Amino acid sequence: MDRDVDTFGSRRSTVYATNGVVATSQPLAAQAGVRVLEEGGNAFDAAVATAAALNVTEPTSTGLGGDVFALYRTADGEVGGMRSCGGAPREATRQKVREAVASEADDTAPEDAEMPFTGPHTVTVPGTARGWEATVDRFGNRTLAEALEPAIRYATEGYPVSEVIASHWTGAEELFESDHARDAYLVDGERAPEAGEVTTLDRLGASMRAIAEEGADVVYEGRIGEAIVEEVQREGGFLTMDDLRAFEPEFVDPVSTTYNGAEVFELPPNNQGLIALEALNIASELDAAEMEGVERYHRFAEATKRAFHDGHRYITDPAYEEMPPLASKEWAKKRAADVTDESSDVSFGVPDSHAEDADTVLLCVADDEGNVVSYINSRFAGFGSGLVAGDTGIALQNRGASFSLDDDHPNRLEPEKRPFHTLIPGLLKFDEDDWAAFGVMGGFMQPQGHLQVVTNVVDEGMTPQEALDAPRWRYRESGRLAVETRVPGEIQNGLVRRGHDVQVLPPVLFGGAQFARNRDGVLSAATEPRKDGNATGF
Repeated sequence: MDRDVDTFGSRRSTVYATNGVVATSQPLAAQAGVRVLEEGGNAFDAAVATAAALNVTEPTSTGLGGDVFALYRTADGEVGGMRSCGGAPREATRQKVREAVASEADDTAPEDAEMPFTGPHTVTVPGTARGWEATVDRFGNRTLAEALEPAIRYATEGYPVSEVIASHWTGAEELFESDHARDAYLVDGERAPEAGEVTTLDRLGASMRAIAEEGADVVYEGRIGEAIVEEVQREGGFLTMDDLRAFEPEFVDPVSTTYNGAEVFELPPNNQGLIALEALNIASELDAAEMEGVERYHRFAEATKRAFHDGHRYITDPAYEEMPPLASKEWAKKRAADVTDESSDVSFGVPDSHAEDADTVLLCVADDEGNVVSYINSRFAGFGSGLVAGDTGIALQNRGASFSLDDDHPNRLEPEKRPFHTLIPGLLKFDEDDWAAFGVMGGFMQPQGHLQVVTNVVDEGMTPQEALDAPRWRYRESGRLAVETRVPGEIQNGLVRRGHDVQVLPPVLFGGAQFARNRDGVLSAATEPRKDGNATGF
Protein backbone atom coordinates (compact mmCIF):
# COMPACT_ATOMS: atom_id res chain seq x y z
CA MET A 1 0.00 0.00 0.00
CA ASP A 2 0.99 3.63 -0.44
CA ARG A 3 1.33 4.53 3.21
CA ASP A 4 1.62 8.27 2.51
CA VAL A 5 -1.85 8.19 0.93
CA ASP A 6 -3.52 5.69 3.24
CA THR A 7 -2.40 6.91 6.66
CA PHE A 8 -5.12 8.87 8.44
CA GLY A 9 -3.93 12.33 9.46
CA SER A 10 -4.82 11.99 13.12
CA ARG A 11 -1.37 13.21 14.19
CA ARG A 12 -1.51 10.63 16.96
CA SER A 13 1.46 8.50 17.86
CA THR A 14 1.58 5.02 19.32
CA VAL A 15 1.94 5.29 23.11
CA TYR A 16 4.86 3.38 24.62
CA ALA A 17 5.37 2.57 28.31
CA THR A 18 6.88 -0.05 30.60
CA ASN A 19 4.43 -0.30 33.53
CA GLY A 20 0.95 -0.27 32.01
CA VAL A 21 -1.13 1.02 29.10
CA VAL A 22 -4.86 1.57 28.60
CA ALA A 23 -6.63 2.42 25.34
CA THR A 24 -10.30 3.30 25.09
CA SER A 25 -12.82 5.73 23.62
CA GLN A 26 -13.03 8.31 26.43
CA PRO A 27 -9.98 9.97 28.04
CA LEU A 28 -11.27 10.11 31.62
CA ALA A 29 -12.07 6.41 31.51
CA ALA A 30 -8.56 5.63 30.28
CA GLN A 31 -7.18 7.68 33.16
CA ALA A 32 -9.30 5.68 35.60
CA GLY A 33 -7.70 2.48 34.37
CA VAL A 34 -4.19 3.87 34.58
CA ARG A 35 -4.86 5.14 38.11
CA VAL A 36 -5.80 1.65 39.24
CA LEU A 37 -2.60 0.30 37.65
CA GLU A 38 -0.54 2.94 39.45
CA GLU A 39 -2.15 1.95 42.75
CA GLY A 40 -1.11 -1.69 42.41
CA GLY A 41 -3.89 -3.17 40.33
CA ASN A 42 -3.21 -5.34 37.32
CA ALA A 43 -4.66 -5.26 33.80
CA PHE A 44 -7.86 -7.04 34.90
CA ASP A 45 -8.51 -4.54 37.69
CA ALA A 46 -7.82 -1.72 35.25
CA ALA A 47 -10.18 -3.25 32.68
CA VAL A 48 -13.07 -3.23 35.16
CA ALA A 49 -12.21 0.28 36.37
CA THR A 50 -12.12 1.57 32.79
CA ALA A 51 -15.35 -0.22 31.83
CA ALA A 52 -17.15 1.17 34.88
CA ALA A 53 -15.88 4.67 34.13
CA LEU A 54 -17.15 4.33 30.55
CA ASN A 55 -20.60 3.49 31.99
CA VAL A 56 -20.56 7.03 33.35
CA THR A 57 -18.52 9.02 30.82
CA GLU A 58 -19.87 7.25 27.71
CA PRO A 59 -23.36 6.13 28.81
CA THR A 60 -24.51 6.45 25.20
CA SER A 61 -22.89 3.10 24.39
CA THR A 62 -22.54 1.02 27.54
CA GLY A 63 -24.03 0.36 30.94
CA LEU A 64 -24.82 -1.95 33.82
CA GLY A 65 -27.97 -2.99 31.98
CA GLY A 66 -25.86 -4.71 29.31
CA ASP A 67 -23.29 -7.48 28.88
CA VAL A 68 -19.52 -7.84 29.21
CA PHE A 69 -16.95 -9.97 27.33
CA ALA A 70 -13.20 -10.50 27.52
CA LEU A 71 -10.31 -12.21 25.82
CA TYR A 72 -7.06 -12.33 27.75
CA ARG A 73 -3.59 -13.73 28.13
CA THR A 74 -2.51 -13.85 31.77
CA ALA A 75 0.94 -13.42 33.25
CA ASP A 76 0.94 -17.19 33.83
CA GLY A 77 0.38 -17.83 30.13
CA GLU A 78 -3.32 -18.75 30.28
CA VAL A 79 -5.26 -17.77 27.17
CA GLY A 80 -8.99 -17.56 27.79
CA GLY A 81 -12.25 -15.77 27.37
CA MET A 82 -15.12 -14.57 29.52
CA ARG A 83 -18.67 -14.29 28.28
CA SER A 84 -21.07 -12.62 30.69
CA CYS A 85 -24.24 -12.27 28.63
CA GLY A 86 -27.73 -13.32 29.61
CA GLY A 87 -30.44 -14.95 27.61
CA ALA A 88 -34.10 -14.32 26.98
CA PRO A 89 -36.50 -14.60 29.92
CA ARG A 90 -37.82 -18.10 30.64
CA GLU A 91 -41.35 -16.98 29.90
CA ALA A 92 -40.50 -15.27 26.60
CA THR A 93 -41.75 -17.72 23.99
CA ARG A 94 -42.13 -16.61 20.38
CA GLN A 95 -45.90 -16.93 20.59
CA LYS A 96 -46.15 -14.80 23.73
CA VAL A 97 -43.92 -12.11 22.26
CA ARG A 98 -45.81 -12.18 18.93
CA GLU A 99 -49.09 -11.68 20.76
CA ALA A 100 -47.67 -8.93 22.94
CA VAL A 101 -46.15 -7.07 19.99
CA ALA A 102 -49.34 -7.43 17.96
CA SER A 103 -51.45 -6.10 20.82
CA GLU A 104 -49.35 -2.93 20.83
CA ALA A 105 -49.92 -2.40 17.09
CA ASP A 106 -53.47 -1.83 15.88
CA ASP A 107 -53.05 -3.32 12.42
CA THR A 108 -50.70 -6.28 13.10
CA ALA A 109 -51.76 -9.90 13.50
CA PRO A 110 -49.63 -12.10 15.79
CA GLU A 111 -48.37 -14.20 12.89
CA ASP A 112 -47.07 -11.02 11.19
CA ALA A 113 -45.36 -9.57 14.26
CA GLU A 114 -41.63 -8.86 14.07
CA MET A 115 -39.10 -8.50 16.86
CA PRO A 116 -39.04 -4.85 17.93
CA PHE A 117 -35.86 -2.79 18.18
CA THR A 118 -36.64 -1.25 21.57
CA GLY A 119 -39.06 -1.88 24.42
CA PRO A 120 -39.47 -4.56 27.11
CA HIS A 121 -39.25 -7.59 24.79
CA THR A 122 -35.73 -6.64 23.74
CA VAL A 123 -34.39 -6.77 27.31
CA THR A 124 -32.25 -9.82 28.00
CA VAL A 125 -30.67 -10.72 31.35
CA PRO A 126 -27.84 -8.20 31.96
CA GLY A 127 -24.40 -9.69 32.53
CA THR A 128 -22.29 -6.65 33.41
CA ALA A 129 -22.22 -6.62 37.22
CA ARG A 130 -21.56 -10.37 37.53
CA GLY A 131 -18.93 -10.12 34.81
CA TRP A 132 -17.07 -7.28 36.52
CA GLU A 133 -17.13 -9.15 39.81
CA ALA A 134 -15.94 -12.40 38.23
CA THR A 135 -13.09 -10.58 36.47
CA VAL A 136 -11.55 -9.08 39.61
CA ASP A 137 -12.31 -12.09 41.80
CA ARG A 138 -10.62 -14.51 39.44
CA PHE A 139 -7.72 -12.45 38.08
CA GLY A 140 -7.41 -9.13 39.88
CA ASN A 141 -5.22 -7.74 42.65
CA ARG A 142 -7.81 -5.25 43.89
CA THR A 143 -11.36 -5.43 45.17
CA LEU A 144 -14.42 -4.68 43.09
CA ALA A 145 -15.06 -1.64 45.28
CA GLU A 146 -11.61 -0.26 44.50
CA ALA A 147 -12.12 -0.82 40.79
CA LEU A 148 -15.46 1.02 40.86
CA GLU A 149 -14.23 4.02 42.86
CA PRO A 150 -13.24 6.25 39.88
CA ALA A 151 -16.59 5.65 38.16
CA ILE A 152 -18.52 6.48 41.33
CA ARG A 153 -16.57 9.70 41.68
CA TYR A 154 -17.23 10.75 38.07
CA ALA A 155 -20.92 9.97 38.46
CA THR A 156 -21.45 11.85 41.72
CA GLU A 157 -18.97 14.72 41.42
CA GLY A 158 -19.42 15.30 37.70
CA TYR A 159 -17.30 15.36 34.55
CA PRO A 160 -17.31 17.35 31.29
CA VAL A 161 -18.89 15.47 28.37
CA SER A 162 -16.63 14.93 25.35
CA GLU A 163 -17.54 15.86 21.78
CA VAL A 164 -18.47 12.64 19.95
CA ILE A 165 -20.34 11.36 23.00
CA ALA A 166 -22.30 14.62 23.29
CA SER A 167 -23.44 14.17 19.71
CA HIS A 168 -24.60 10.60 20.36
CA TRP A 169 -26.33 11.60 23.61
CA THR A 170 -28.98 13.55 21.69
CA GLY A 171 -30.59 10.23 20.76
CA ALA A 172 -31.83 9.94 24.34
CA GLU A 173 -34.09 12.94 23.83
CA GLU A 174 -36.46 10.87 21.68
CA LEU A 175 -35.74 7.39 23.04
CA PHE A 176 -36.55 7.96 26.70
CA GLU A 177 -40.24 8.51 27.41
CA SER A 178 -40.67 7.93 31.16
CA ASP A 179 -39.93 10.75 33.58
CA HIS A 180 -37.47 8.67 35.61
CA ALA A 181 -35.49 7.78 32.47
CA ARG A 182 -35.37 11.36 31.27
CA ASP A 183 -34.43 12.65 34.71
CA ALA A 184 -31.61 10.12 34.92
CA TYR A 185 -29.94 11.06 31.63
CA LEU A 186 -31.20 14.42 30.38
CA VAL A 187 -30.50 17.89 31.71
CA ASP A 188 -33.67 19.05 33.47
CA GLY A 189 -35.30 16.00 31.92
CA GLU A 190 -35.32 17.77 28.57
CA ARG A 191 -32.04 17.84 26.66
CA ALA A 192 -28.75 16.06 26.20
CA PRO A 193 -25.67 17.72 27.72
CA GLU A 194 -23.46 19.67 25.37
CA ALA A 195 -19.78 19.07 24.71
CA GLY A 196 -17.79 20.40 27.66
CA GLU A 197 -20.83 20.63 29.92
CA VAL A 198 -20.21 19.17 33.39
CA THR A 199 -22.68 16.35 34.02
CA THR A 200 -23.52 14.17 36.99
CA LEU A 201 -25.33 10.83 36.98
CA ASP A 202 -26.25 10.61 40.65
CA ARG A 203 -28.67 7.69 40.35
CA LEU A 204 -26.18 5.57 38.43
CA GLY A 205 -23.49 6.53 40.92
CA ALA A 206 -25.67 5.36 43.81
CA SER A 207 -26.23 2.00 42.09
CA MET A 208 -22.50 1.58 41.55
CA ARG A 209 -21.86 2.39 45.20
CA ALA A 210 -24.39 -0.28 46.19
CA ILE A 211 -22.56 -2.81 43.99
CA ALA A 212 -19.23 -1.75 45.51
CA GLU A 213 -20.57 -2.27 49.03
CA GLU A 214 -22.81 -5.33 48.53
CA GLY A 215 -21.36 -7.01 45.46
CA ALA A 216 -23.20 -8.10 42.32
CA ASP A 217 -25.83 -9.89 44.40
CA VAL A 218 -27.62 -6.57 44.80
CA VAL A 219 -28.30 -6.69 41.04
CA TYR A 220 -29.20 -10.37 40.74
CA GLU A 221 -30.86 -11.06 44.07
CA GLY A 222 -31.49 -7.70 45.69
CA ARG A 223 -33.20 -4.37 45.32
CA ILE A 224 -31.56 -3.31 42.04
CA GLY A 225 -32.69 -6.55 40.44
CA GLU A 226 -36.19 -6.02 41.76
CA ALA A 227 -36.23 -2.56 40.17
CA ILE A 228 -35.09 -4.03 36.83
CA VAL A 229 -37.81 -6.69 36.89
CA GLU A 230 -40.48 -4.22 37.95
CA GLU A 231 -39.57 -1.89 35.09
CA VAL A 232 -39.68 -4.62 32.44
CA GLN A 233 -42.92 -6.14 33.69
CA ARG A 234 -44.62 -2.77 34.02
CA GLU A 235 -43.94 -2.25 30.31
CA GLY A 236 -45.31 -5.69 29.40
CA GLY A 237 -42.14 -7.81 29.37
CA PHE A 238 -41.50 -11.26 30.86
CA LEU A 239 -38.29 -10.89 32.88
CA THR A 240 -38.42 -12.27 36.47
CA MET A 241 -36.16 -12.45 39.50
CA ASP A 242 -35.70 -16.15 38.77
CA ASP A 243 -34.09 -15.18 35.46
CA LEU A 244 -31.65 -12.90 37.27
CA ARG A 245 -30.86 -15.35 40.06
CA ALA A 246 -30.01 -18.11 37.59
CA PHE A 247 -27.40 -16.06 35.75
CA GLU A 248 -23.66 -16.80 35.93
CA PRO A 249 -20.78 -15.70 33.68
CA GLU A 250 -18.93 -18.30 31.58
CA PHE A 251 -15.20 -18.75 31.15
CA VAL A 252 -14.72 -20.22 27.69
CA ASP A 253 -11.92 -21.44 25.43
CA PRO A 254 -11.29 -19.04 22.57
CA VAL A 255 -11.31 -20.15 18.94
CA SER A 256 -8.30 -19.27 16.81
CA THR A 257 -6.56 -19.49 13.47
CA THR A 258 -3.10 -18.67 12.17
CA TYR A 259 -2.61 -15.85 9.70
CA ASN A 260 0.72 -15.01 8.09
CA GLY A 261 2.70 -16.23 11.11
CA ALA A 262 0.43 -14.77 13.81
CA GLU A 263 -2.29 -16.52 15.81
CA VAL A 264 -5.63 -14.70 16.05
CA PHE A 265 -8.03 -15.53 18.90
CA GLU A 266 -11.77 -14.80 18.99
CA LEU A 267 -14.76 -15.69 21.16
CA PRO A 268 -16.79 -18.71 20.00
CA PRO A 269 -20.56 -18.62 19.34
CA ASN A 270 -22.92 -17.11 20.33
CA ASN A 271 -20.49 -14.33 19.37
CA GLN A 272 -19.55 -13.59 15.76
CA GLY A 273 -15.83 -14.26 16.17
CA LEU A 274 -15.96 -17.12 13.67
CA ILE A 275 -16.77 -14.60 10.94
CA ALA A 276 -13.43 -12.84 11.49
CA LEU A 277 -11.51 -16.12 11.52
CA GLU A 278 -13.23 -17.45 8.39
CA ALA A 279 -12.58 -14.20 6.53
CA LEU A 280 -8.89 -14.32 7.45
CA ASN A 281 -8.64 -17.95 6.36
CA ILE A 282 -10.33 -17.32 3.02
CA ALA A 283 -8.15 -14.25 2.45
CA SER A 284 -5.12 -16.40 3.14
CA GLU A 285 -6.29 -18.97 0.57
CA LEU A 286 -6.63 -16.12 -1.93
CA ASP A 287 -3.11 -14.82 -1.19
CA ALA A 288 -4.67 -11.44 -0.46
CA ALA A 289 -1.67 -10.42 1.66
CA GLU A 290 0.55 -10.62 -1.42
CA MET A 291 -1.66 -8.30 -3.45
CA GLU A 292 -1.65 -4.53 -3.78
CA GLY A 293 -4.13 -1.85 -4.73
CA VAL A 294 -7.50 -2.85 -6.14
CA GLU A 295 -6.64 -6.56 -6.16
CA ARG A 296 -5.95 -6.53 -2.42
CA TYR A 297 -9.20 -4.73 -1.58
CA HIS A 298 -11.15 -7.04 -3.89
CA ARG A 299 -9.83 -10.26 -2.42
CA PHE A 300 -10.34 -9.20 1.18
CA ALA A 301 -13.87 -8.01 0.35
CA GLU A 302 -14.76 -11.30 -1.33
CA ALA A 303 -13.42 -13.25 1.66
CA THR A 304 -15.52 -11.10 3.98
CA LYS A 305 -18.68 -11.61 1.91
CA ARG A 306 -18.46 -15.38 2.23
CA ALA A 307 -17.66 -15.27 5.93
CA PHE A 308 -20.70 -13.09 6.65
CA HIS A 309 -22.97 -15.29 4.59
CA ASP A 310 -21.86 -18.37 6.52
CA GLY A 311 -21.82 -16.68 9.91
CA HIS A 312 -25.34 -15.38 9.60
CA ARG A 313 -26.53 -18.75 8.37
CA TYR A 314 -25.02 -20.80 11.19
CA ILE A 315 -23.87 -18.80 14.23
CA THR A 316 -26.26 -18.88 17.16
CA ASP A 317 -26.35 -20.06 20.78
CA PRO A 318 -24.49 -23.40 20.56
CA ALA A 319 -26.81 -24.93 23.15
CA TYR A 320 -29.56 -24.83 20.51
CA GLU A 321 -27.83 -25.60 17.19
CA GLU A 322 -24.74 -27.36 15.88
CA MET A 323 -22.41 -25.41 13.60
CA PRO A 324 -19.98 -26.43 10.86
CA PRO A 325 -16.21 -25.79 11.28
CA LEU A 326 -16.27 -22.21 10.01
CA ALA A 327 -12.79 -21.45 11.37
CA SER A 328 -11.06 -24.39 9.68
CA LYS A 329 -8.60 -24.08 6.81
CA GLU A 330 -10.48 -26.82 4.94
CA TRP A 331 -13.74 -24.86 5.08
CA ALA A 332 -11.94 -21.74 3.84
CA LYS A 333 -10.41 -23.62 0.91
CA LYS A 334 -13.88 -24.64 -0.29
CA ARG A 335 -15.27 -21.13 0.15
CA ALA A 336 -12.37 -19.52 -1.70
CA ALA A 337 -12.76 -21.79 -4.73
CA ASP A 338 -15.36 -19.67 -6.53
CA VAL A 339 -13.72 -16.26 -6.07
CA THR A 340 -12.98 -14.60 -9.42
CA ASP A 341 -11.72 -11.21 -10.57
CA GLU A 342 -15.29 -9.90 -10.49
CA SER A 343 -17.51 -9.01 -7.55
CA SER A 344 -19.67 -11.99 -6.58
CA ASP A 345 -23.34 -11.95 -5.71
CA VAL A 346 -23.00 -13.50 -2.24
CA SER A 347 -25.82 -12.56 0.11
CA PHE A 348 -25.14 -11.07 3.52
CA GLY A 349 -27.14 -13.91 5.04
CA VAL A 350 -30.22 -13.66 7.21
CA PRO A 351 -29.19 -11.59 10.23
CA ASP A 352 -32.51 -9.76 10.80
CA SER A 353 -30.78 -8.46 13.91
CA HIS A 354 -30.89 -4.63 13.77
CA ALA A 355 -27.13 -4.86 14.38
CA GLU A 356 -25.44 -3.45 11.30
CA ASP A 357 -24.49 -0.06 12.73
CA ALA A 358 -24.84 -0.74 16.46
CA ASP A 359 -22.03 0.72 18.53
CA THR A 360 -20.51 0.14 21.95
CA VAL A 361 -17.26 0.48 23.90
CA LEU A 362 -14.03 -1.46 23.86
CA LEU A 363 -10.94 -1.11 25.99
CA CYS A 364 -7.55 -2.79 25.86
CA VAL A 365 -5.06 -3.03 28.72
CA ALA A 366 -1.56 -4.42 29.12
CA ASP A 367 0.55 -4.44 32.29
CA ASP A 368 4.15 -5.16 33.26
CA GLU A 369 3.22 -8.53 34.76
CA GLY A 370 2.42 -9.88 31.30
CA ASN A 371 -1.38 -9.64 31.41
CA VAL A 372 -3.04 -8.48 28.18
CA VAL A 373 -6.82 -7.91 28.14
CA SER A 374 -9.39 -6.99 25.49
CA TYR A 375 -12.64 -6.05 27.25
CA ILE A 376 -16.07 -5.11 25.89
CA ASN A 377 -19.02 -3.72 27.86
CA SER A 378 -22.18 -3.15 25.82
CA ARG A 379 -25.85 -2.27 25.89
CA PHE A 380 -26.19 -3.06 22.14
CA ALA A 381 -27.54 0.08 20.44
CA GLY A 382 -27.10 3.46 22.06
CA PHE A 383 -29.04 3.77 25.30
CA GLY A 384 -30.60 0.36 24.66
CA SER A 385 -34.23 -0.57 25.07
CA GLY A 386 -35.42 2.85 26.19
CA LEU A 387 -36.17 1.48 29.66
CA VAL A 388 -34.42 2.71 32.80
CA ALA A 389 -34.95 0.64 35.93
CA GLY A 390 -36.81 2.85 38.41
CA ASP A 391 -34.52 5.21 40.28
CA THR A 392 -31.39 3.08 39.72
CA GLY A 393 -30.17 5.06 36.72
CA ILE A 394 -29.52 1.75 34.94
CA ALA A 395 -30.59 1.81 31.28
CA LEU A 396 -31.50 -1.69 30.09
CA GLN A 397 -30.07 -3.22 26.93
CA ASN A 398 -31.97 -4.11 23.76
CA ARG A 399 -29.76 -7.05 22.78
CA GLY A 400 -32.91 -9.17 22.40
CA ALA A 401 -33.61 -7.20 19.21
CA SER A 402 -31.14 -9.61 17.61
CA PHE A 403 -33.67 -12.41 17.98
CA SER A 404 -36.17 -13.23 15.25
CA LEU A 405 -39.80 -14.31 15.63
CA ASP A 406 -39.47 -16.38 12.44
CA ASP A 407 -39.64 -20.08 13.34
CA ASP A 408 -37.05 -20.94 10.68
CA HIS A 409 -34.51 -18.25 11.53
CA PRO A 410 -31.20 -19.49 13.01
CA ASN A 411 -31.52 -16.91 15.78
CA ARG A 412 -35.18 -17.43 16.52
CA LEU A 413 -36.27 -16.43 20.00
CA GLU A 414 -36.44 -19.23 22.56
CA PRO A 415 -36.67 -19.12 26.38
CA GLU A 416 -33.25 -18.71 28.03
CA LYS A 417 -31.52 -18.65 24.64
CA ARG A 418 -28.70 -16.16 24.22
CA PRO A 419 -28.98 -13.92 21.16
CA PHE A 420 -26.46 -13.70 18.33
CA HIS A 421 -23.83 -11.34 19.73
CA THR A 422 -21.86 -8.98 17.52
CA LEU A 423 -19.36 -8.30 20.30
CA ILE A 424 -15.89 -9.76 19.76
CA PRO A 425 -12.79 -8.82 21.73
CA GLY A 426 -9.62 -9.89 19.93
CA LEU A 427 -6.25 -11.29 20.91
CA LEU A 428 -3.09 -11.62 18.78
CA LYS A 429 -0.04 -13.78 19.42
CA PHE A 430 3.04 -12.76 17.46
CA ASP A 431 5.52 -14.78 19.52
CA GLU A 432 5.80 -16.38 22.96
CA ASP A 433 6.54 -13.01 24.56
CA ASP A 434 4.67 -10.81 22.13
CA TRP A 435 0.89 -10.51 22.62
CA ALA A 436 -1.68 -7.86 21.74
CA ALA A 437 -5.26 -7.20 22.77
CA PHE A 438 -7.38 -5.44 20.17
CA GLY A 439 -10.88 -4.94 18.84
CA VAL A 440 -13.04 -2.82 16.56
CA MET A 441 -16.52 -1.90 17.76
CA GLY A 442 -19.51 -1.18 15.53
CA GLY A 443 -22.05 -3.92 14.85
CA PHE A 444 -21.20 -5.83 11.68
CA MET A 445 -18.10 -3.68 11.23
CA GLN A 446 -16.44 -5.68 14.01
CA PRO A 447 -15.19 -8.84 12.25
CA GLN A 448 -14.17 -6.97 9.12
CA GLY A 449 -12.51 -4.35 11.32
CA HIS A 450 -10.60 -7.17 13.00
CA LEU A 451 -9.46 -8.40 9.60
CA GLN A 452 -8.25 -4.96 8.60
CA VAL A 453 -6.39 -4.20 11.84
CA VAL A 454 -4.73 -7.63 11.84
CA THR A 455 -3.65 -7.39 8.22
CA ASN A 456 -2.42 -3.81 8.66
CA VAL A 457 -0.14 -4.93 11.49
CA VAL A 458 0.84 -8.39 10.27
CA ASP A 459 1.03 -7.88 6.49
CA GLU A 460 1.92 -4.22 6.26
CA GLY A 461 4.11 -3.91 9.36
CA MET A 462 2.22 -0.85 10.55
CA THR A 463 2.62 0.46 14.07
CA PRO A 464 -0.49 0.05 16.25
CA GLN A 465 -1.60 3.66 15.71
CA GLU A 466 -0.95 3.51 11.95
CA ALA A 467 -3.05 0.35 11.79
CA LEU A 468 -5.98 2.11 13.44
CA ASP A 469 -5.56 5.34 11.45
CA ALA A 470 -5.61 3.59 8.06
CA PRO A 471 -8.76 4.10 5.92
CA ARG A 472 -11.37 1.36 6.19
CA TRP A 473 -13.97 -0.37 4.06
CA ARG A 474 -16.96 -2.48 5.01
CA TYR A 475 -19.34 -4.91 3.37
CA ARG A 476 -22.93 -3.83 4.01
CA GLU A 477 -26.16 -5.74 4.55
CA SER A 478 -27.39 -4.23 1.28
CA GLY A 479 -24.55 -5.93 -0.60
CA ARG A 480 -22.78 -2.64 -1.18
CA LEU A 481 -19.09 -2.11 -0.42
CA ALA A 482 -18.69 1.04 1.64
CA VAL A 483 -15.41 2.94 1.86
CA GLU A 484 -14.12 5.97 3.68
CA THR A 485 -13.48 8.98 1.52
CA ARG A 486 -9.74 8.58 2.17
CA VAL A 487 -9.64 5.36 0.14
CA PRO A 488 -7.87 6.60 -3.03
CA GLY A 489 -10.07 7.37 -6.03
CA GLU A 490 -8.22 4.91 -8.25
CA ILE A 491 -9.02 2.14 -5.76
CA GLN A 492 -12.69 3.11 -5.63
CA ASN A 493 -12.94 3.27 -9.42
CA GLY A 494 -11.14 -0.03 -9.79
CA LEU A 495 -13.57 -1.73 -7.43
CA VAL A 496 -16.50 -0.32 -9.40
CA ARG A 497 -15.02 -1.68 -12.61
CA ARG A 498 -14.92 -5.12 -10.99
CA GLY A 499 -18.63 -4.92 -10.25
CA HIS A 500 -18.60 -3.77 -6.64
CA ASP A 501 -21.41 -1.36 -5.71
CA VAL A 502 -19.23 1.21 -3.94
CA GLN A 503 -20.55 3.90 -1.63
CA VAL A 504 -18.67 6.48 0.45
CA LEU A 505 -19.75 6.76 4.09
CA PRO A 506 -18.62 9.04 6.95
CA PRO A 507 -15.91 7.89 9.39
CA VAL A 508 -18.40 7.37 12.23
CA LEU A 509 -19.70 4.25 10.46
CA PHE A 510 -16.34 2.50 10.30
CA GLY A 511 -16.00 1.40 13.88
CA GLY A 512 -14.06 2.19 17.01
CA ALA A 513 -10.77 0.33 17.46
CA GLN A 514 -8.36 -0.02 20.40
CA PHE A 515 -5.03 -1.83 20.68
CA ALA A 516 -2.59 -2.72 23.48
CA ARG A 517 0.56 -4.81 23.10
CA ASN A 518 3.26 -6.33 25.30
CA ARG A 519 6.31 -7.03 23.17
CA ASP A 520 9.16 -8.45 25.25
CA GLY A 521 8.23 -6.21 28.17
CA VAL A 522 7.74 -3.01 26.15
CA LEU A 523 4.11 -1.95 26.20
CA SER A 524 2.41 -0.02 23.40
CA ALA A 525 -1.12 1.20 22.80
CA ALA A 526 -3.20 2.96 20.17
CA THR A 527 -6.70 4.40 20.08
CA GLU A 528 -9.45 5.04 17.56
CA PRO A 529 -9.01 8.44 15.86
CA ARG A 530 -12.70 8.47 14.88
CA LYS A 531 -13.77 8.69 18.55
CA ASP A 532 -13.06 10.84 21.62
CA GLY A 533 -10.61 8.55 23.38
CA ASN A 534 -6.92 8.18 23.89
CA ALA A 535 -4.24 5.70 24.76
CA THR A 536 -2.27 6.40 27.91
CA GLY A 537 0.39 4.68 29.96
CA PHE A 538 3.00 5.08 32.66
